[in-house]
Amino acid sequence: MKKLLTSLLLVVILPTLTYGQEDKNHLFETAKNLEIFNTVYKNLDLMYVDTLDANEVIGDGIKGILNRLDPYTEYYPASETQELKRFISGKYGGIGALIRYHLQLKNAVIDEPYAQMPAAEVGLKKGDIILQIDDSTMVGKDTKYVSEHLRGEPGSTFLLKIKRPSTGKIMTFKVKRRSIQMPVIPFYGMLTTDIGYINLYQYYEDCAKEVRKAFIDLKKQGAKGMILDLRGNGGGSEQEAVDLVNIFVPKDVTIVTNKGKLKRANHAFKTRMEPVDTIMPLVVLVNNMTASSSEITSGSLQDLDRAVIVGTRTFGKGLVQMTMQVPYNGNMKVTTAHYYIPSGRCIQAINYKHKKGKTLNTQLPDSLTRVFYTKNGREVRDGGGIMPDVEIKPDTIANISAYLQHGDSTETMFNYVIDYIAKHKTIAPANQFELTDAEYNEFKQQVLKNKFTYDPGTEKMLKELEKIAKFEGYYEDAKPEFAALKKKLTHDVAKDLELNKNELKQIISADILTAYYFQGGAIQNGLKYDKQTKEAIRLLKNKEEYNQILSGAKSVTNKGTQNKH
Repeated sequence: MKKLLTSLLLVVILPTLTYGQEDKNHLFETAKNLEIFNTVYKNLDLMYVDTLDANEVIGDGIKGILNRLDPYTEYYPASETQELKRFISGKYGGIGALIRYHLQLKNAVIDEPYAQMPAAEVGLKKGDIILQIDDSTMVGKDTKYVSEHLRGEPGSTFLLKIKRPSTGKIMTFKVKRRSIQMPVIPFYGMLTTDIGYINLYQYYEDCAKEVRKAFIDLKKQGAKGMILDLRGNGGGSEQEAVDLVNIFVPKDVTIVTNKGKLKRANHAFKTRMEPVDTIMPLVVLVNNMTASSSEITSGSLQDLDRAVIVGTRTFGKGLVQMTMQVPYNGNMKVTTAHYYIPSGRCIQAINYKHKKGKTLNTQLPDSLTRVFYTKNGREVRDGGGIMPDVEIKPDTIANISAYLQHGDSTETMFNYVIDYIAKHKTIAPANQFELTDAEYNEFKQQVLKNKFTYDPGTEKMLKELEKIAKFEGYYEDAKPEFAALKKKLTHDVAKDLELNKNELKQIISADILTAYYFQGGAIQNGLKYDKQTKEAIRLLKNKEEYNQILSGAKSVTNKGTQNKH
């Protein structure tokens, strides 16, 4: 018996001693290397041939440390503290407008004033060329430089000189900066007589209250089903995500649990209010840019079988950050925990590991993910984000459309929109507006007149294939086939403009609509063509199918096709 007790005691004590020794070794190695770093820098500062800039050199050293961790752990020196505050709150002092660099003019211009913000209120328009801010010229300056001058303390005023391209007039506006925040809900409304829609942009402070208000308003308008759009939502406050789920889920339900190294990083978030509606059918739209807090919302509603998730797999950020102060008014944002949603899964997609000086950011393969279960017993998996219940892939954007939007040195599309706005004081309501064929033909002729060119993917791939064929000695034998294929794939802008006519009409319409109805108008109009929204409406109108998905009676694959288990 004594021998048995001694053996059991050793089993308990030896691991404890081992862990204690590991802790001592870790503390020693940390102290040793900090002392070495301190001594190295002191010697360099004393003896190096040139004078060192401490902020730059040590700042680079800090960046080197952080580069070995995940991308969400960051250091903000005192000079960048405002940037951190803006990141957390979504607020900044400014005029409330997007600006862009006009490639043809080689100058920054107003791209999109926000609704009910200083830029819109003083009368700034899309396309206005920014010439001067107070006594500082903005001619030829990049957008970063211009943005820094447009921003400032809320309440401060400045003179902004612009040139309006539609009239050629030079105009000066006195603008008063305000605390600016992107609209939390750029658009919500009724899509049919009984289906409501809410688009949530970001998880800023009080966003859950805004969603609650919008939801109640839509219920009053007759909503019997609801679509919550979280596509492109990069997340934000964890508490706001929980409060948002609480709109649809009863009080005192655990939504998310944080687990980290320190006890203070461990925390369970429960719903804390009475819900608005726990019964109304709900569809959540997601995509690959749905991340962090928006994954907590969509994943929790999936785990609790409270909503059908439609779209594509989400980003997969299952990490939690805390902010803390460091000496001399600096701040750090540090990853302190993983979060776990109601089924018990963590949806972190990338494993950030560092071995022997190398960063190994590995994506967790689907084959290694583990099975968890929703409230109704449906299978869900950890790792790799939230898999939608109904996978609907969006239409891809044509190469020519992408170039006309972002890579056209002639700025034909942007200039066309500016001319269109100048000719039309008003346009049809946002949900009815559509560019006519005649108007599109006018745009098409401008593109051809400006001799727009772009790099078509098929031609690029063919050239690469020709190079490989020549290198491997197959080209001469296949030369006739290459010539025939090259003829078929000949770059024809006019043909491409006609082939992608409907897509380009939608893109141009969205750009025009922001000038009249702001971001909300463009979103509302775009929903008419949106495959994922159409599928959400179809599901909400088919209660039997909706309930079968949540009960696990059906599994759903791409394009809304159903397969029985």
